[in-house]
Amino acid sequence: MDKQLIKGNEAVVYGALLGGASHFFGYPITPASEIAHAAARFFPATGRCFLQAEDEVNSVNMLYGAASAGARVMTASSGPGISLMAEGISYIAGAELPAVIVNVQRAGPGLGNIWPEQGDYNMVVKGGGHGNYRNIVLAPFSAQEMCDFTYRSFDIAERYRMLVFILADAYIGQIMEAVALPDEVKKPVRQDWALYGDKESRENLVSSILMNTELLSTHNWKLDEKYKKVAEEMTEWEEYETEDAEYLFVAFGVCARLCVSALQGLRKMNIRAGLLRPKTLFPFPSKRLDELGKKIKSAVVVELNNGQMADDVELAMRCAVPVLRYNWMGGKVPSTQEIIDRAAKDLRG
Repeated sequence: MDKQLIKGNEAVVYGALLGGASHFFGYPITPASEIAHAAARFFPATGRCFLQAEDEVNSVNMLYGAASAGARVMTASSGPGISLMAEGISYIAGAELPAVIVNVQRAGPGLGNIWPEQGDYNMVVKGGGHGNYRNIVLAPFSAQEMCDFTYRSFDIAERYRMLVFILADAYIGQIMEAVALPDEVKKPVRQDWALYGDKESRENLVSSILMNTELLSTHNWKLDEKYKKVAEEMTEWEEYETEDAEYLFVAFGVCARLCVSALQGLRKMNIRAGLLRPKTLFPFPSKRLDELGKKIKSAVVVELNNGQMADDVELAMRCAVPVLRYNWMGGKVPSTQEIIDRAAKDLRG
């Protein structure tokens, strides 16, 4: 197909349908509402299931039930809605069910406002529910990646039997760009662990309840080994101008877009800056950051929160170099020039 001029939020639905999604359960919330609106239009039109739940608590439990039956399931929300899903997310992780959740972040805490923020990093990347679990977290920085990451996410979720988050922000969700849609339409395949209500799946069991300490301990260690495997196999990132960089910027989402432009301005001022953009926030590109940390003078982490990813950057670089934190909160987003001016002052000093 030719490219489509669509919002990032709408691109999610195109990617989901072409990626084989069969069910969407959700409840609209700004700035993610266009995902539910587009799903309500296109899922039924293509023979898939769309259901607006009573609220986010019901949405996530519908994911649990449909995923147990082998469906390719998804929902989408923003910070307050994801908070309500926390218990269900933990249950999905404990039951090792594949599912996809899109979080288009807004400013918080509390109700906050609808402007962009990246304050859900810890909640999503570290796990906002109870217990020892992780989610695979993909961080798009364009409408194209909103489509591509969602398209891939169902295969990834089924491969590892894990929940995959698409962690975007309001700008990435609302931005309108030309998007090239995937050529192949994927179709769900039968899962040997799922409950289909037939003879073949009669012996299958989906549960996260293990009422024996030994069994639950074994289950937790099994999950831990799986998360290590994920880290070995699917860590993804993109680099810009890092070959000769003396200063390394690290950013995701809209902040990464700003930093790509800021690099050009800084290099015109003879400040050799590069950028590492994590495409996966879990697994995190810690090994590559450790390598780059041995070649640079300092790192600059740009994010719309109070420095949540910066903590992971410092750990990855093992405090080998100073890590400067450029943070904005409450929906404020810097201009490219603000980043250039601040970095020029700090890095020259």
